[in-house]
Amino acid sequence: MSAYFIVQATITNEPQYQKYREAVVPFIAKFGGKLTARGAKVEVFEGEHDTRPVVMFEFPTMEAIQAFWNSPDYVPIKKLREGAATINVWAFPGI
Repeated sequence: MSAYFIVQATITNEPQYQKYREAVVPFIAKFGGKLTARGAKVEVFEGEHDTRPVVMFEFPTMEAIQAFWNSPDYVPIKKLREGAATINVWAFPGI
């Protein structure tokens, strides 16, 4: 069952965050993740949204997302965004 990984970031250092992007996208692909939306403006039909753009990846399973997120090889990549952005991250299974 497909699973979805959603990221919203408040970027404070664009050049540094770009280094993170360049490292993390190919790393995510190693776990079967593929980019499905980048910098997408959310259109609100009801309720509220904080207006930050959305980045979304589709993975083959929730287990693949967890393997990516918990990989020891992700630790040095994650450090690339320290001080460059604060993020919110969500994941959920598809149907």
